[in-house]
Amino acid sequence: MMKSNFKDILIGECIKTRIQEIGITEAEVARSLETNQDELIGYYTAQDMDVDVLLKLSKILDYDFFRLYSQHLILYAPAIARETPSSNVQKSEGLQFRKNIYTFEIINFILEKIENNEMSISEVVNAYNIPKTTLNKWINKNKK
Repeated sequence: MMKSNFKDILIGECIKTRIQEIGITEAEVARSLETNQDELIGYYTAQDMDVDVLLKLSKILDYDFFRLYSQHLILYAPAIARETPSSNVQKSEGLQFRKNIYTFEIINFILEKIENNEMSISEVVNAYNIPKTTLNKWINKNKK
């Protein structure tokens, strides 16, 4: 499974890792993208890329690369943007956004920080605005 640093997303490296993980050749990926292998290899050093290319790569490699950016927003959005009324839904001109949807990858990312003594529970609570009760549930569930 691909590990990620949700703070500094190096999308090109993520793509290269995924290609290696699933064992598909660069030639096959380039053919599916309707490009050449040199251009594909050029993507490996990219910090960002065209959304259409990223969507195609997500389909070809069967991995949601956009999720990396969503998880970044969940973990690193400014505190003001994360504060909402008691509701879990934030309204913005007719659109509704659910607040803090924690994915499996985010939970593992946070738990690894605690297990490796990189952050304490209180530091995680303060840094990522995760309720302490939620964090304790994750820890207890992970122990089993």
